[in-house]
Parts: sequence; structure tokens; C-alpha cells
Amino acid sequence: MTTAKKSFIDRFLSTVERVGNALPHPATLFFLFAMGVIVLSGIASLFDLEVIHPGTKEVIRPVNLMSVHGMNMILEHMVVNFTGFAPLGTVLVAMLGIGIAESSGLIGTALRLLVISAPKRLLTFVIVLSGIISNTASEVGYVLLVPLGAIIFLALGRHPIAGMAAAFAGVSGGYSANLLLGTIDPLLAGLSEEAARIIDPGYMVNAAANYYFMAASTFIIAIAGTWVTEKIVVPRLGEYKGDEKPEEIRKLTRDEKRGLIYAAIASLAFVVYLLWGTIPETGYLRDPETGSILHSPFMKGIVAFIFISAALAGIAYGIGAKTYKSDNDVMNGMGKAMET
Repeated sequence: MTTAKKSFIDRFLSTVERVGNALPHPATLFFLFAMGVIVLSGIASLFDLEVIHPGTKEVIRPVNLMSVHGMNMILEHMVVNFTGFAPLGTVLVAMLGIGIAESSGLIGTALRLLVISAPKRLLTFVIVLSGIISNTASEVGYVLLVPLGAIIFLALGRHPIAGMAAAFAGVSGGYSANLLLGTIDPLLAGLSEEAARIIDPGYMVNAAANYYFMAASTFIIAIAGTWVTEKIVVPRLGEYKGDEKPEEIRKLTRDEKRGLIYAAIASLAFVVYLLWGTIPETGYLRDPETGSILHSPFMKGIVAFIFISAALAGIAYGIGAKTYKSDNDVMNGMGKAMET
């Protein structure tokens, strides 16, 4: 029996798969990079390397972290390095709100509604797009969308692995692209701000600074993911010949529909509050001295607004869908967000 010769793309994808599977855990990679920095600091110190600070023109020399002084400095600054990490506080605040929306079931229900309501001809695109949007929360895309993609593809007589691949491509390949601001945006803003302050100590980066690129990338990645799924993944998998029977796709219950209506009302009310404070020239969310929006409480408080909007919508959904029975459920949702 002769084996069909693999194409270049098949060989390339197989290589990527083997290399990816061989990589250690991200925490292990972080540890290895940290050890690499320590070794490189010793090498740089040995050769007396130096650079000129671009802002202050000060001569900067490496600190040998392999020396006794360097080891002591690591121990003394370990806690400060963690608590002083710029994105830490902003990410935690945003995660608390997203945690409420996720634990109430709002995000999962909204994504499920988006996918099961999609026309058949746009199904692959909608699955990839939903995967991209799902990164607003944490693991909901992997837990909900990946198996849902397989179920829907199987119900349509298509290969279920292709549906899983489309959802996985959106969740993983589209990470950080989104139409909504999520926890990744404060993180990127904090990293950019720390880098910019090497030159300008007072420089500030807003969490929404990347939004235009992020929103445009959402559709570009969704189109690319759809093309790859239909033109590469599906032909590579071939015809599905399994005997697995398609599961019934669960429709939204009355409680879930009511929860979505409550969440929509709460979100609309919050949007009205934001517009009322930003559209008028004397709006309460504008800069009180210049009337500008660029350096206003609105832009500076964007992370707080992410928290409030997600929390309000999540609580409203939880009340409508009866997934929240008391304030303890809300607190548990916030606590669960801290576990990720």
C-alpha cells in the first residue's frame, strides 16, 4: 500500500505540531528565561559592557546577578518587583468584573446564542469570530466553544474535528484581538507604559490605546481562520466516516433569554451614563479644565469602566437567569477569577 506524498503545508504543519508539543510549560519557560538573564548579566559584566540612556544620557552598566551582591539584590527586590509590576493592579481589577460576567453564565450564553443563530454559510466564520471574542473572559472559549464547534459541524454532516479546529483557531490564534476591551488590554498598556518610561518617566499609556488595531484585527483574523479551515483543514481531514451520532444542540432556555434581556438593559443604561458624561463639552467625564476627552477621567478610568460594565451586565444576567441567588454567588465569581 503506497502512502500519498504529503504536501509542503502538511509537512510544515506537522513540524509545527511536533515543536509545539515539545515546548515545556509556560511557567517553566519563564523560569528558564529568568535563569538566562542571570547568566547574561554575568557575561555582560565580565566584558564591561555599557550603554547610554537615551533620555538622560547616563552611562548604564550591567549588574552581575551571579555575584553575591546580585543574589542579595534578587532576594531583597523579589516582592517589590512583583507588587510594583505596572499591569498587575489594572489586570486584577478588570478580571474581577469579567469574573462576575463569566461565572453568571452571561459570556457563555451570549457566545452560544451567536453560534447557534448563525446561517450555515457563515457558520465557520462565526465560530472563529466567537472564539476571538471569547478571550474577553478566561477559559470559556476552550470549555464551551471548542466542543460546541464539533457538535455543530457534526450535526451538519461535516467533520467534527474541523469545527473544533475552527473554534480553537479563534480562541488561541485570535488572542488579544477583540471588539471589546478585556483583561489583556490593561496588561499590554502597562507593559508599553513601563517601556516608554525608560525615555519619558511621566508617559502614560491608556488601556484603549490599541483598540483600533485590535478591532480591525478581529475581522482579519476571523476571515483568515475561516479560509484556513475551509481550504486547508477540511481537505486535510477528508470526509468524516465515523459513526458518532450528532448531539442535540441545546437552545436557550427561558431563564437564559430573560437573563440576556436584563443584561442588555443594564448595559444600555451604563452606555447612556458614559455618553452623558462624554458627549457634552461640559460632561462630567471630560477633563474639568480643558474639556478634553484624551486626558479625561473617562480615559484614565477605562479599566474601572471595564470592571463596572462587566459586573453590572453579569449581575443583571445572574438575576434574570437565576444563576445568582445571593451576593455570595457574586463574590464567588470574583474569587474564581483570581484563580486563573
